[in-house]
Amino acid sequence: MDLTGVNIPVADARKQEAITDEQAQYFLDNGFLVVRGVLAGEELALVQREMRQLYEKGAAGVENDPDYMYGTGVKSGQPVLRRIEYVIDKSDPMKALLGHPFILRSVEKLQGRNLIATWDSMVLKAPDEGVIVPWHRDAAVPDGCADPRPIFNVDFYLDEADLKTCLWVIPGSNKWTKAEADARCNQPGFSTEDAIPVPMQPGDVIFHNIEVLHGSPSGDGNPLRRTVYYEFRPGEIEAEFGPHTLEYLSLKQQVLLDCIERRKAAPYAQGETPFRYRPNGAFAVHAARRPEQYRYGHEHYWRR
Repeated sequence: MDLTGVNIPVADARKQEAITDEQAQYFLDNGFLVVRGVLAGEELALVQREMRQLYEKGAAGVENDPDYMYGTGVKSGQPVLRRIEYVIDKSDPMKALLGHPFILRSVEKLQGRNLIATWDSMVLKAPDEGVIVPWHRDAAVPDGCADPRPIFNVDFYLDEADLKTCLWVIPGSNKWTKAEADARCNQPGFSTEDAIPVPMQPGDVIFHNIEVLHGSPSGDGNPLRRTVYYEFRPGEIEAEFGPHTLEYLSLKQQVLLDCIERRKAAPYAQGETPFRYRPNGAFAVHAARRPEQYRYGHEHYWRR
């Protein structure tokens, strides 16, 4: 696949059961991987419709709800919706999306059987008000962690992201030191001389390491761009370093199991080979239980 002159491997969920060894190695080396066609047809239309309703609710203004986050519009200077947290809690199709077998098999390939789904949110660029996303890392691998398995986000694109609105990535920056990353992020403006753009179509996905440097320029006449983020972490890293408690990991395992079952029942998922979540050792689940909720607020489960 050629992205403005840069040849990179691209996975295709319409033709593969999971990412290949070559694609997995590219992701480990460069910090990102493009997957085409993860969502299509009925599921894509349903997810787009559900997230449009959430967007419209938030765009109309939601007060006293920390799940709806606002920035300053680049054109109007007014508050503009930029992020909605806990989308799995707010939408049944988003629950079924967490059980997507191509995604979970690929995550398992990179993280092992004890994968934990830790975060879920939707990030937005409002029409003609695209808020700049400066160069940044999402987070840092915990100090002292020598486990080489990646912590990463799965980014589901619900709208086209063209060269004006797409994510820009600095390949390999996931391996930079903190000092190197900080120096790059502190450069003025949104320079792209060492970066590549990653244009996307609705239904495409990017895997991106939490330490890869990425961002996007402010919008100028941009259309709506909605991206859903599901973050995954190896259970062993979470158990040793946090930031969540062990109770949180167990609760989130039950959410994942429930979402896998929900996907099995979804009409658009018939014909798929469902993912089998088979955590082992200290993470083994001996009995599935219906989750009491789907919004386990992070702040209630931070380690003290």
